[in-house]
Amino acid sequence: MEGDHADASDHPQRRHEPGRRHRGPDGEYDWIPNEPEIDWNAFMEHFDTALMGRRSYEAALAAPGGGALPELETFVFSTTLHAQDHPAVTVVADRIDETIAALREGPGKDIWLFGGGAVFHSRLERGHADRGEVGLIPVRLGGGIPLLPHPAVSVSLRLADQHIYLTTGTVLLTYDVRRPAA
Repeated sequence: MEGDHADASDHPQRRHEPGRRHRGPDGEYDWIPNEPEIDWNAFMEHFDTALMGRRSYEAALAAPGGGALPELETFVFSTTLHAQDHPAVTVVADRIDETIAALREGPGKDIWLFGGGAVFHSRLERGHADRGEVGLIPVRLGGGIPLLPHPAVSVSLRLADQHIYLTTGTVLLTYDVRRPAA
């Protein structure tokens, strides 16, 4: 199912997995277990481009290894970062819709909306998300950054896949975004 495109086109699919980037009360994500069943190399083979917001980008830079997905062409949406200070990525401060449309219409693999709910929320509202992957992890945080910021737009989803990782008890739910008939 991962290789299927929601619109059955040859264009890249825009995917997001907000559950894996939800952060704790202090913005931390160290509570997310390293799931040994996940083949990250196989997962990453689906993508050649990543879209992320400033906070996710800064968290990726601060993580061990300090890289922000160097194997992918990465676009960071920010009105505060300066492109000349971040030469390894493309900083997009304006013309976001046009940038995403050009990526969407071009050839290539799927596009990964990497990061938290704010980027997914804004892309979902504009029709720039085709699929969402939510990881349910058996940890009670007691607070933190929500999966989707308020107010969230109402969007119809269709369950496309689910997987239970028995080692950690994580459940991955994959949903396709349903589009109204044209």
